[in-house]
Amino acid sequence: MKKWITFGLIVFLLLSGYVGFTYYEIKHTASEKPPNDVPYIIILGAKVKGDYMSKALLERAETGLKYLQENPQTRVIVTGGKGPDENISEAEAVKRYLLEQGIETNRILIENKSVNTYENLKFAEKLYGVKSAVIVSNDFHLFRALKLSEAQGIKSYPLAAKTPEVVKAKLYAREYLAITKWRITGK
Repeated sequence: MKKWITFGLIVFLLLSGYVGFTYYEIKHTASEKPPNDVPYIIILGAKVKGDYMSKALLERAETGLKYLQENPQTRVIVTGGKGPDENISEAEAVKRYLLEQGIETNRILIENKSVNTYENLKFAEKLYGVKSAVIVSNDFHLFRALKLSEAQGIKSYPLAAKTPEVVKAKLYAREYLAITKWRITGK
């Protein structure tokens, strides 16, 4: 019995250490600020409800918009395909928002075939030959997104959007699993 208690305690401590270390990596990455005048920003896709952006995607779009307004030479790649319950692609939803906010059409590039973060970045690099980009996503998501973009050969800088409080616990829990998968598979 004592061996099982010791074993359980060791497992608990290892898991706690892993969660704590991963939390630090997430928060540290999200706190970094990108330089100005990077040639591209990539706004990663997230859920669209019918024709409307989810709160998480809207936060990403608003954060990307601020960078674009402050850096008029930067182009944006909006990413994300169309899910089964979405009327338009995630990329189209962000494009519409940016156009409504006055960003010129010639500054907006579209990647609308991807279904996950890995594909968002892989397809953006293949379509547009991106070598350097600011990656825009919610704070919980940036650590893994930067690692995936760097694996595609993109020199990446994080730009954190807020994570909506209403979904924060769910998204962080899901991201811990995604980071674990990335550490095992590289995707």
